[in-house]
Amino acid sequence: MSIIKLNNNGVKNATAFGSISSLGSMTFIKKLTASSSATLSFVDGASGVTLDNSFKEYLFTFNNIHPATDGVHFSFQGNASGGSGYNETITSTVFFAQHREDDSASSLDYRSDDDQANGTAFQRLSESLGNANDESLSGTLQIFNPSSSVFVKNFIGTINYIHKSSRSYNFYIAGYFNTQSPIDEIQFKMSSGNTDSGKIKLYGIKDS
Repeated sequence: MSIIKLNNNGVKNATAFGSISSLGSMTFIKKLTASSSATLSFVDGASGVTLDNSFKEYLFTFNNIHPATDGVHFSFQGNASGGSGYNETITSTVFFAQHREDDSASSLDYRSDDDQANGTAFQRLSESLGNANDESLSGTLQIFNPSSSVFVKNFIGTINYIHKSSRSYNFYIAGYFNTQSPIDEIQFKMSSGNTDSGKIKLYGIKDS
C-alpha cells in the first residue's frame, strides 16, 4: 500500500485530492466567507456551484464560524430543484456531549428540542453558540446523493463549538431530506442576527 504525504502548504494550496486506497477523490468547489452575513447560500448556477450528479457525496467544512449575537443556533436548509424557498421536509436526530471549562459538569444527551419529524424549519447544527471574541464553531456536514430522484437525501454532521456558558459541545446530527426531488441549493444562517465571520467550503467527493 502506498503512503501519501501532505505538508501544510500542499493542503493549503490544493484544489483536488487524489484517490487514497481507492476511497475516491475530493474536489474543492467553492468557499464562502462570512462578513456580517444574514445568510450563506450555495446556489445552483451561481459561479458554477450546483449540487448535481457530478458527485454522489458533498462535504461542507466550517472554519471558525462566529455569530454576531450571543446564544444563537447555527442552522441549514435545502431547496429542491425548481423550488421557491428553503423549506424542505426534514427528519433528523441529534445528540451531543458537553463539558464545562471549570470541570463542574459534563453530560451526554439526546436533544429532542433540536431534531425534526417531517418538519420544514432550518435544521440546527448547534444550540446557544457563544459570541465572545474567542468563541466559534467548526465542523463538517455531509450530504449524500442530493441529485437523486429516487431516494431521500441523507446527511450527517459533526460540529464542535463553544457554548455561551463556556462549555465545549460536540454536536452530532443525522437525518434526511424527505423528498425524492433533487436538492440543488443549501443555505446556512444563524437563528437570529448575522454570521459575523468564518468560512464555509464545499467539496465534491467522487466514487473511485
